[in-house]
Amino acid sequence: MKCIILAAGYATRLYPLTKNTAKPLLDVAGKSILDHIVEKVEKVETIDELYIVTNEKFSTSFEDWAQNYTGTKAVKVINDKTTTNDNRLGAIADIQYVIDHAKVNNDIMVLAGDNLFDFELTDFVDFFNQAKADCITTHEINDVERIKRTGVIEIDDEGKVTSFEEKPQQPKSNLAVPPFYIYQQESLPLINQYLAEGNNPDAPGNFVPWLINQKAVYAYKFEGTRYDIGTLESYKEVQELFK
Repeated sequence: MKCIILAAGYATRLYPLTKNTAKPLLDVAGKSILDHIVEKVEKVETIDELYIVTNEKFSTSFEDWAQNYTGTKAVKVINDKTTTNDNRLGAIADIQYVIDHAKVNNDIMVLAGDNLFDFELTDFVDFFNQAKADCITTHEINDVERIKRTGVIEIDDEGKVTSFEEKPQQPKSNLAVPPFYIYQQESLPLINQYLAEGNNPDAPGNFVPWLINQKAVYAYKFEGTRYDIGTLESYKEVQELFK
């Protein structure tokens, strides 16, 4: 299995903090957000390679991070060549960019580079192996205003995803979908098909409602929470929580 960490955004909502620093490289409790994430990836034995997809502006910073990385995975930084928030490819297009440039032909785990989380990725991989299908993650959020700002799913008794809405005004459930996914090797051509049909290349969750119309997708429900670092307020909140 390969792991792709999405780190090609420009995080303009976090200016001035991210004007010269990539959001995944911001410090939380003495180490970068990226370090927190990769510590979880390290525990997954089946992952042998880690791809960090970034942009022209921050590629050198991630190369420096990779030079100092002392973990067990092979790490490759992939520059998608974009230069501003206006010409960014979007997360789904970045996944395809990695697949094309690294010639990936494996199951892939895709993680956002700006979300911290409580659960173990090893448990997520175990669920994927049992499901033998593409898998997403979900957890309960009972604050209606908060859940309106994320993807929301419905699932059946087996955990199969039956509906997905991105940022719904009237959520159909309390099941939020963070940006953590595992896609089967056989599903990789579907990412290219999704993009070729002119669908939204931006937020990674946009792929899921399209995918559930092509094949079965299952949701791994985890306990605890995740921390989406999207604003200065949320960054300060995470700093306090991780003290």
